[in-house]
Amino acid sequence: MATVLSRALKLPGKKSPDLGEYDPLTQADSDESEDDLVLNLQQKNGGVKNGKSPLGEAPEPDSDAEVADTPKPHLSEVTTEGFPSEPLGGLEQKATSPLVSYVRTSVFLLTLGISMVLVLLCAFLIPCPPRDLHSTWSRPLGFQRGGDLSPLELADVNGDGLRDVLLSFMTPRNGSAGGGSGPNANLVCLSGMNGSTLWSTPLPEEAQHIMCLDLIPGSVAEPICLVTGTRKMLSAFNATSGKAIWTLNPSHLSNGTLAAPVVVLPDLDEDGIQDLVVLAIGETQPDLCFLLVSGRTGSPVGRPVKYNIVGVGNLIGPQAYITASGAVYILFGFGNIQAVALRDIFVQAQNRDSSPPSLQIEEPEWERRRSVNLSELTGIYSDGVEQLQLVKSPDSNCSNLLITTRQGLVLLRGQNLSPYWTLRLQGLRSQPTPGYFTEDQTLDFLLQIQDGVGMKKMMVVDGSSGSITWSYSAPCHMKETPTTSAVTSDQKSVFLFWAERLSTTSPSSDVTPGAEPPSLHHLYLLHPAFPSILLDLANTTGTVTASEVGINDLWKDAFYVTRSTGPSDDGHRIPLVVSKLSLRWALMEGQMVQLKETTPTIGRGELRRFLSRIKFVDSPYQM
Repeated sequence: MATVLSRALKLPGKKSPDLGEYDPLTQADSDESEDDLVLNLQQKNGGVKNGKSPLGEAPEPDSDAEVADTPKPHLSEVTTEGFPSEPLGGLEQKATSPLVSYVRTSVFLLTLGISMVLVLLCAFLIPCPPRDLHSTWSRPLGFQRGGDLSPLELADVNGDGLRDVLLSFMTPRNGSAGGGSGPNANLVCLSGMNGSTLWSTPLPEEAQHIMCLDLIPGSVAEPICLVTGTRKMLSAFNATSGKAIWTLNPSHLSNGTLAAPVVVLPDLDEDGIQDLVVLAIGETQPDLCFLLVSGRTGSPVGRPVKYNIVGVGNLIGPQAYITASGAVYILFGFGNIQAVALRDIFVQAQNRDSSPPSLQIEEPEWERRRSVNLSELTGIYSDGVEQLQLVKSPDSNCSNLLITTRQGLVLLRGQNLSPYWTLRLQGLRSQPTPGYFTEDQTLDFLLQIQDGVGMKKMMVVDGSSGSITWSYSAPCHMKETPTTSAVTSDQKSVFLFWAERLSTTSPSSDVTPGAEPPSLHHLYLLHPAFPSILLDLANTTGTVTASEVGINDLWKDAFYVTRSTGPSDDGHRIPLVVSKLSLRWALMEGQMVQLKETTPTIGRGELRRFLSRIKFVDSPYQM
């Protein structure tokens, strides 16, 4: 490359004796300007375009005067060897023309202006997602009259990403306090953002249960709310508008009343929508009657199917249980647990011998138990059953059976109905709350047991062994208080329960035990990372009758919704209040209650830093 350039451009310096080539070594210290270099450029034809000397006769610049007298050719008039002779004036004009700078500046400013307009349009036209980090509200709903049931459900009905609150209650008719004309029943939906009423629908009777779900698995259809009444009402409502979709004709339950909430089943009539089953009990005799209902139309799928069972105690179930092989059974009983295959109910309801392929699956271990008494019923457990829960099994794809009895707690394997463990306890009446307390990723259970007058004992039972891993006695005069749990992103659970103000061993506390009236109850939170500390999140003077925990997926927050009642004003009307509390906000504002001294001592700053990193997720287990 250097050789080619030196041949084309004969610059001042030492020349080769033969070819007149340029030697770059002699030019290292040259201080001549660019204009002096241009004078010595030679063209391929042997002369300077505007010069007067032929090739090889160019005078040597021996003096400054000679250099000054030599005319300086323009750069655009110079050509090089091996390149076409083109004028370079156009390039020089473009480089120095102000038009190029003007165009570039205009394009830049235009692009910047368009970008700013787009940003402003996005800021004003696209709504920001609702920030629910400090969403805490309390909504009085007037007075309710009669009824001990407190149905409460959470579901996103308006598509804003936040779960809304659905509940049902009885109100005095026409505001009459005398009650001569009877109360009204209402189904109300409150906004999860601010507690405002989204819609309200009258009901023909008091509701005992509300369940919102999608009857078409995997679809994006609007959710449906199934409302079960205390007598003969079963209705499906559009969760967005509150309008009734269908209602079961009460004439199909002429010989009984609904004894329990509706149960969702697989698709039986092959119309693409899950179907239902209800359990009715006879008015004059303890006959149990199953009625299959279409999830699409609310019409019966066949005739009622009756069973005569013997038992004493609470009504258990019904609950649908799907085994590991896919067999479907219905669990129910009176003080005991019986199982009947959904296949048998369907065959009798349809009065035929065949059933859909999905119902023809059998579970060998369960069928072996049924062959003992040669009947359609399979005996599961029969020792003073109070409650039945289905909990996730850590080692199989089916659920285990958690049974609360008058003597304690029993966990049965769902695969073969053999016991995992048995815990003997007295005074256990409330439903255990599942959650992750230990490190083995097995569901543990929070229990509350009556522990004397005005006292209850909170304890956590290890789900893998049945042993008690945590316990604490707290004053509480509320007859029955709900307990709940919420799962964090690190697969731990926080447990929530109600009690009166607890005495603390913290030396910095200025709280005097017993200074509050027993009517004031506090909401406490237990985290497994700090078992010696409880967080006092909130308090209320009312009686909490129901509570639910929902998750805000966008902000990884959990919110705690309560339904509470105040003291009656005239023996009949009771004020009803619905409240919502953001747990992440409450964690930062809550008061620390030290249950016992630990080494090393846990500081408030350390606890706050830990709590600020907590994120809540949807529960991986289903009850």
